[in-house]
Amino acid sequence: MVSTRQPTVVGRGLGSELRALRKARRMTLKTVAERLGWPLSKVSRIETGKQGIRPTDVASLLVVYAVTGAEHKRLLAMAERSGERGWWEIIGGLSKESRTLIQLESEATSIFDFEPLLIPGLLQTPDYTRAVMHACGVPEPDLEGRVAARMGRQAILSRSDPPTFHAIVDEPALRRVLGSSTTMARQLRRLSELAEYPNVVIQVLPFELGGHTGLDGAFVVLDFRHNRPVVHLEQKISGAFLEEPDQVTYFRREIDRLLDIALSPGKSEDLIARVARQHERE
Repeated sequence: MVSTRQPTVVGRGLGSELRALRKARRMTLKTVAERLGWPLSKVSRIETGKQGIRPTDVASLLVVYAVTGAEHKRLLAMAERSGERGWWEIIGGLSKESRTLIQLESEATSIFDFEPLLIPGLLQTPDYTRAVMHACGVPEPDLEGRVAARMGRQAILSRSDPPTFHAIVDEPALRRVLGSSTTMARQLRRLSELAEYPNVVIQVLPFELGGHTGLDGAFVVLDFRHNRPVVHLEQKISGAFLEEPDQVTYFRREIDRLLDIALSPGKSEDLIARVARQHERE
């Protein structure tokens, strides 16, 4: 009997990577199923994470897709953990974006993003992203590809069925000059434009608050129509994905605390516009 349990983060991420491999080989679900002697539905359910993914099945798929070496080892390791809740993803250095996060963002119905240091990635301009990556030491040959990847992620905000995106940003992120004052002014004007989207809400924590509950780090909470919510915590070369109910509940309480002290969307927009004008004068 096929399991109808909710897929885990790692199962969904692995399924997405297997789907990408199939499409890169220009193979249909039917072709893969026939080559392996499987029902077509089995391949489909593996790709969506809706079926428990056995390492032996993944090994068979990787033979069909001619995947070897380190990538073969990495995907098999994911398969061995595909039934576990939670996932610590090593993203291979500063030159890469999280494949799992990109997949989850595309599936989410709502995304809450708290950023104490930077403008959230889904709201960044190309020049701002480029400046952040220069500052963080992204190798020059990898920089433009990663900028393009981040810009591609932003397409979810303007698609026909976009997720609700709610961002809270600490005021120092608005004032920290990355690239140039012109870069910052354009970035803040872009925030003002995005705040006009019906599915986007941007709020600011004013500097005058001093200490607050968000000082210990950024986090993202993603909700889905049919799957359990996920919390994402990003590090320099890795990211943690939390799924346990008590973990998610903790971060929802953090959201409530931040909403209690953040400026309203209207007052936040006034502050963003005021800081943008200050950057323009510098």
